[in-house]
Amino acid sequence: MGIRYSSGKIELMKKFRADLHVHTVLSPCAEIEMLPPLIISEAQIKGIGLIAITDHNASANIEAVQKAAQGTEITVLPGMELQTKEEVHVLCLFDTIDQMQTFQEFVDKKLPSIKNRPDFFGEQLVVDQNGDFIRKEERLLITSASVSIKEAYFKVNEIGGILIPAHVNRKVNGLIEILGFVPEDVPFLALEISRHISPEKAKEKFPQIKNYKLIQNGDVHRLSEFIGSTIFDIERPSIFEISLALMSKEGRSFNVEAIN
Repeated sequence: MGIRYSSGKIELMKKFRADLHVHTVLSPCAEIEMLPPLIISEAQIKGIGLIAITDHNASANIEAVQKAAQGTEITVLPGMELQTKEEVHVLCLFDTIDQMQTFQEFVDKKLPSIKNRPDFFGEQLVVDQNGDFIRKEERLLITSASVSIKEAYFKVNEIGGILIPAHVNRKVNGLIEILGFVPEDVPFLALEISRHISPEKAKEKFPQIKNYKLIQNGDVHRLSEFIGSTIFDIERPSIFEISLALMSKEGRSFNVEAIN
């Protein structure tokens, strides 16, 4: 814990080990073990105190994970991994379920009405806090919404969230592979890199991102993929505090630890 002085008052900063890219069984590509109580248990084991649930184009399991986290020291932020019309994946993170619902309603209008094929894509399951089955999501979630990266960024910002392009170094649905550049008219606070590369090597390999702040998440589709390599030094786990850390403002900061 660190101490910062701001406007004549003392602020206590805390370190939050984070993984802001976690899927549940609502994502058809996630393993069946990605259930609320198991997600929280694994995060505790790994010493991770801040996670975001980011299913593909969907948010129906977030509250279940939040309820599973009650009584623990883990904060669960609402989020979504949106697939834009460019086929780029972006993390859309919020503070509240109400904000998330507003964004979900926006995305629902942009998704094509294609029925899921569980035998091909995988099941899309909505569960409760204990991991018990509630229903299946029949609409295919791993598809592109008819919304651009720029439009999504400003919609998320308008609602009070933060948008971070996901796994930008990855060939599949990665910003650099698809566009070849980072759009200069979208003021991203940070970019996400995958677990398979360090920030230093990413900037060396992709000069397009050398001037951007980089965070790293596990893109957790199975429990073993939690990494918690991004550490936020902030006052509390919120979108505002995370934003300050990404901008290195008011004593907030972050760093990415090397993965063993």
